[in-house]
Amino acid sequence: MRRGIYLLEEVEFHPMNSRRPLEYLRWLTGYKREDDRMEAGAPRLTEGLSIRSKEIDLVGAFYAVGISGHPQFKVVTLWDCHGGWDGGWRQMVEIYDDVQQNLFLSDIDDLRFSAYSRPLGAAPGSPAVADLLSEGYAAPLYLFESAQVRPGAALDYLAAVQEERAPILADHGHRLVGAYEVQFCDSEVVTLWGTDIDSHLELQRSRDAALGLDDGVPADHRLLSWRKRARAYLEGPWRENLLSPYPGSKLAPNQP
Repeated sequence: MRRGIYLLEEVEFHPMNSRRPLEYLRWLTGYKREDDRMEAGAPRLTEGLSIRSKEIDLVGAFYAVGISGHPQFKVVTLWDCHGGWDGGWRQMVEIYDDVQQNLFLSDIDDLRFSAYSRPLGAAPGSPAVADLLSEGYAAPLYLFESAQVRPGAALDYLAAVQEERAPILADHGHRLVGAYEVQFCDSEVVTLWGTDIDSHLELQRSRDAALGLDDGVPADHRLLSWRKRARAYLEGPWRENLLSPYPGSKLAPNQP
């Protein structure tokens, strides 16, 4: 048993050309479907497509829902490093050994404006994405949380999320997909939840009702209690946004 290692990447596209994220998603999911047919343990550093590997698994490719607070336009991707640190992660790090020329060649030069990557370590008890995929799980909408916690409190916060928050959100149609400690720092966490539009709206209205701002639905005061509880762990920004899975993504309900 070893901890799951993942990579989260946020890619932005400027100037605002709405076809750029679509072109990127098509390119990315297309060549990674080809990588799924590669032999295990046989990575290749190529010109144009960087590293080709079965162990670096694109499990989630999402178009960020801009109206939920994302910069527009943005794509978020989630990669499962099969074999953990010694597997897919090692393969990614090895492409920087000796800084070879083809490391700097890409088929998507000038398509992206910026990319921000965060290595993630699964918290104890976090679902394994591979298990979810084996189950056939996929959701039409995902909730993406990023939070800054007190130094050293990341795993404590994620334990509280699983023990206390996950049952509450489950009652509102949200399923925990991953609870992650951001690596190489001690003060950042990420969680990912699968849901759907109706459940998203029901959750928001239940919270409003608990605040006395909606008398048309039942109030769930547990939602407010959790936010107060969470503040015991938080030290900086906390934000949630919505992600829509691209059809070529493994966590999307409609596979091509």
